[in-house]
Amino acid sequence: MTNPQPYVPRGWRRGTHILRFILRPLVRLDARGTDYLPELGPAILTPNHTSTTDVLFMAAIYKMPPVTLAADKWEHFPVVSWFLKHFGQAIFVNRGQVDRSALRSAMAVLKEGRLLGLAPEGTRSRDGVLQKGHDGAAWLAGRTDALIVPVAMWGHEDLTASWRRLRRPTVHIHVGEPYRLPPEARRARSRDLAQYTNIIMRNIARMLPEDQRGPYA
Repeated sequence: MTNPQPYVPRGWRRGTHILRFILRPLVRLDARGTDYLPELGPAILTPNHTSTTDVLFMAAIYKMPPVTLAADKWEHFPVVSWFLKHFGQAIFVNRGQVDRSALRSAMAVLKEGRLLGLAPEGTRSRDGVLQKGHDGAAWLAGRTDALIVPVAMWGHEDLTASWRRLRRPTVHIHVGEPYRLPPEARRARSRDLAQYTNIIMRNIARMLPEDQRGPYA
């Protein structure tokens, strides 16, 4: 593994200052456990995914921007695509199948000792309830022995409804204690990954309100 240095995209720090300034009158940000966020990897940040605004709130608290996995549909929206590529260092993923090319790119990021952001649910929850996790995060963490950093977010599922009532909603972002999968995960076959995905999902679920933990309650 090379000796990595934190990579900060041009304009990131100024951009996050502006973002926090914009968010301050709109929401109350309840951010906890941010000291657990690493500056270097190999590490995988594993947030739940409840809203298209997730990335904005996470950007407001990150010390260093991770490489993110984003649905390939966003690659075709010029402005959004530029932001994802520049600030999110995005790897675009074909969600309709197992995207082996994206997995290889993600593994290369971790082997370089960098940070990767990956929502294990794979797609956005429509009702804010945690969905069943996919095995990609477990496979990557097992193969690279990466640190896993659980992130639970809620309170921003329907921001416009709160704003219509002239309310300033509270958005919760709780970062849990980092951990690694057991050593035997390195040799896990596809059929054995579910047990490690359960570990990842339960570490997210335990920080969520009980009624949002879904199958991991």
